[in-house]
Amino acid sequence: MTGEPEILSFAQDELPAPLRDEVLALHEQAWPWLGERPPGPLHDPRLDPVAMLLRADGRVLAALHILSKDIEHGGQRFAASGLSTVVTEKAQRGHGYGRSLVVAAREAIAASGADLGIFTCDRPLGPFYESAGWSILPGTVLVGGTPEEPFPSDQWDKVTLARFFSARAQAASTTFAGARIALYPGSIDKLW
Repeated sequence: MTGEPEILSFAQDELPAPLRDEVLALHEQAWPWLGERPPGPLHDPRLDPVAMLLRADGRVLAALHILSKDIEHGGQRFAASGLSTVVTEKAQRGHGYGRSLVVAAREAIAASGADLGIFTCDRPLGPFYESAGWSILPGTVLVGGTPEEPFPSDQWDKVTLARFFSARAQAASTTFAGARIALYPGSIDKLW
């Protein structure tokens, strides 16, 4: 790469079509089993999706989405955000682009006023996210889907990562470890 990487952020409905196409091409590289995506939104609009892209030399090298909603835990309500569809172009992995984007996303979530960031990943990817400033919550399970059709993260070999930003969330942080957290993002984004 000769150009300096830049990080761009867009509300889902403001993501220009050419960039959306590049993001979808990255998704197809990483998750070919997803099949053809519909022309509509990539994520449930009720989760206020924000696309973050890392571009260099005129092309998208890494992308992710930040999804947000309020959650209830331990009798308190928290503004929560999490990472979804984090992907780096296969040929560009190992150059730090994905890590730079995940760090930028963590900083964006902190600046947004969210109480905490919380999401899941495949267990082998845990150290990658830890290197970008996230912490693994041992034994924590995110329960996605809906209350009527729950979609818990412990049905796979996943870990939950978090970062507590507000003083209130920091004070409650120990209650998140080893807990089942009712995320319930809906039926489109069953889990983040």
